[in-house]
Order: sequence, then structure tokens, then C-alpha cells
Amino acid sequence: MAHAWGYAANNGPDKWAANFPIADGPRQSPIDINPGLASYDGALKPLSLKYDPTTCLDILNNGHSFQVTFLDDTDSSVLTGGPISGVYRLKQFHFHWGASDDRGSEHTVAGNKYPAELHLVHWNTKYADFGEAAGKPDGLAVVGVFLQIGNDNASLQKVLDAFGAIKNKGKQTTFKGFDPSSLLPACLDYWTYDGSLTTPPLLESVTWIVCKDPISVSSTQMGKFRSLLFSAEGEPECCMVDNYRPPQPLKGRQVRAFFK
Repeated sequence: MAHAWGYAANNGPDKWAANFPIADGPRQSPIDINPGLASYDGALKPLSLKYDPTTCLDILNNGHSFQVTFLDDTDSSVLTGGPISGVYRLKQFHFHWGASDDRGSEHTVAGNKYPAELHLVHWNTKYADFGEAAGKPDGLAVVGVFLQIGNDNASLQKVLDAFGAIKNKGKQTTFKGFDPSSLLPACLDYWTYDGSLTTPPLLESVTWIVCKDPISVSSTQMGKFRSLLFSAEGEPECCMVDNYRPPQPLKGRQVRAFFK
């Protein structure tokens, strides 16, 4: 199966370009953010994230990560402000993480890796739906939040508590009433740049908004992430770890900072 991409040696990020040539494109993500080279832009607006917990639908193990999906047929859970214009609706959030606490984030800051990274994926409502938006240069906006080892994160624990039902690839269960804003840092200072999806099809349609401040996660909680499996039921067990793409070349792109 040509599209069986993953994170193993035989189908991992360095092999994706064979089936998805855009992997070597001009605005690929993630990147290493060099804070010293990011330029302060006074024209950038504060981020406004207004989420309605009743739009939270379900949680799914898709064989690459797990994702929490939201109802996106009205402007109930939206991102506005920041570097974008218009209204972007929340579609889903997911995480990337490592096999150990010293790696796992997709973006890095001055080469520094975090144990995990949260991605909140939104689409531009000037397009008909997520599918159409994903193919447009201004179609998507993803808010990235780093996780850093510290105290137990009570909000995150609500998500982790659902993992029993989605251990294997293809498993899904309802997940109601969760407020994703509970996973945001108190300070919403951010960096922004033009990039791409970090998984195939790697479309170059993402305005990236990467929060400067991480949220906390305990080592025990990180262990729980690693209890999920890449494999479906009946297949040899393969732990879901190191499901991140390494930083890609900047290729002349500017990273802007909302903060001085």
C-alpha cells in the first residue's frame, strides 16, 4: 500500500517524499524556532480562542496519533485574531510525543526538544469545509502548545482517562463536554510562520501559531501516552511512540513574534 506512511525506519519522515513530493517543498513544517532570529511584529493581534465544550464529539486512535474531534458546522468553537484574518473553526486536536521525556515535540526552540506537542487544528470558514480549506495557502491555522515535565495536568488527565477504549488503531469512543481551552497556557504569547501539515499529505496550507509558554505534564502522564498502540487489534503490539516529524529547512521564511 503506497500510502502506508508512518514513523518506522521503512516508512518514516525521511521516506515520505517518495509518495508526497511536497515533503521537500518551500514551506514545510515543523521548524526549529530560533528566538533570536524571530522578529517582533507590532501589527500581530492577541490570539482569541473561544471554544464551546458541547462541540466535543469523540476521541480516535488513527494509527498515527490519537485525536479529539469537534462538531464544526457552526462558529461555536473558533480561533480569531493573532496572525490570521477571518474566522477559523476548530476541527480536532492531537498530540505528538517521544519514546522518552527528552524528545517528542515537532517544533523545537533553539534546538530544544519538549516531550510532547499539542496541535489544535482550525480551518478558514471562507471555504466550504475542512477538506477544501486544507488545499488553500490560508486554509488552516494550527495552534501548537509544548508540554514540559512538571506537575500532573488535571485537564490533560481527562483526555488520558479515555485511552482504555482507544488502545488500538481504529478504535474510537464518544468524548463529550471537554473544553480544549483548558489545555492552553495562561500566557498566549506566540511565534507565527507559514508552514504545512506535519503528516502526509503535508499540504502547505497552515498558518502556524506556536505558543511560547509550555503547559505541564507529569512523567507518569507521559507514560500513559506511550501505552497507546500503532497497531490494530490482532496485530503484533507496537507502542505509539516517536510519532513526530523532525524540523524542516526554513528556506528563507520569516518567523514573527507577537511579544518582545
